Amino acid sequence: MQIKINGQELDIKENKTILEVCQDMGIYIPTLCYDKRLKAHGACRMCVVEVEKARSLVAACSTPISEGMVIQTHSDRVEKARKDILKLTWSTHRNDCLTCAQNGDCRLQDLCYLYDIEADGGYKKRLSHHLDESNPFYTIDRDKCILCGKCVRVCSELQVTGAIGYSERGYHTHITHPFEMGMTHSNCVSCGNCISVCPTGAISEKKKVKSRPWEEKLVQTTCGYCGVGCQINLHVKDNQVVGVSPADKGVNNGLLCVKGKFAYHFISHPDRLKTPMIRKEGQLVSASWDEALSLIVSKIEEIKALHGPDAIGGFTSARCTTEDNYVMQKFFRALIKTNSVDHCARL
Repeated sequence: MQIKINGQELDIKENKTILEVCQDMGIYIPTLCYDKRLKAHGACRMCVVEVEKARSLVAACSTPISEGMVIQTHSDRVEKARKDILKLTWSTHRNDCLTCAQNGDCRLQDLCYLYDIEADGGYKKRLSHHLDESNPFYTIDRDKCILCGKCVRVCSELQVTGAIGYSERGYHTHITHPFEMGMTHSNCVSCGNCISVCPTGAISEKKKVKSRPWEEKLVQTTCGYCGVGCQINLHVKDNQVVGVSPADKGVNNGLLCVKGKFAYHFISHPDRLKTPMIRKEGQLVSASWDEALSLIVSKIEEIKALHGPDAIGGFTSARCTTEDNYVMQKFFRALIKTNSVDHCARL
């Protein structure tokens, strides 16, 4: 297909949307509701562009290219529309950036800065002052929600839980759970993927250590909770993990479960075991690895000699590597001579 974007003629051989073609060309088009993993539906309208002979501006994220298209991505008409959209979006958003946990990592904030949107645009704000804190891991603040719908679609299309949706219509539309009964009365699995895609601070983690994005260093690693191998980014501040987000690449496709997303506080917990523990005179005391391993060897030999190999059982962990678990079962079957070995796939 022959098309023209901002005066540049292109020969496109694939079926793509206007937004995808522009991204390939390095042309920046702002978005709030777009996610390449989701079916585009043009909710936020920030990506509107001007197409010659079209009766109105079209959403670049959901409009496929066609033969002979002539597109303007940053015309005066387009830029004015985007600015008006931002003004209306901001008018329903609580202005508390200074105390918001997402300050510095907020898509709406970035676009308002780019388009010079003032804090008070003269519109009436729709503040409900309603917080849903029924979930143990995160809070929903309707006053910061811009109805982009990413949380609803990620929950439905990718997580396939369908725990949240739209309620009411028009000016009073909001995201909620069935029958307005809160998260704890829904089928929400607390995966936190809604937090990962929210472009504002409408969904925030409860127990996250206070920090700003510019204070954090991202360290990509593999989640240690099961054998899937999900890729995660550890948010590190002052040598302490203060949060976790899914990495853009990996087998998990930018998704996490409740453990991978929220269960990281054990890393710096004061009760975390850092050495082997041996019971002496009824009390657990710290020991060296050599001392602990020597005790294990002597106990195995003693029990096997007195009661036989089937008196010994092994329990491996889903948090170990596949190779470690294989060696463990081989150790019990080949060396100790027992089949009494199990695996805690349930963590």
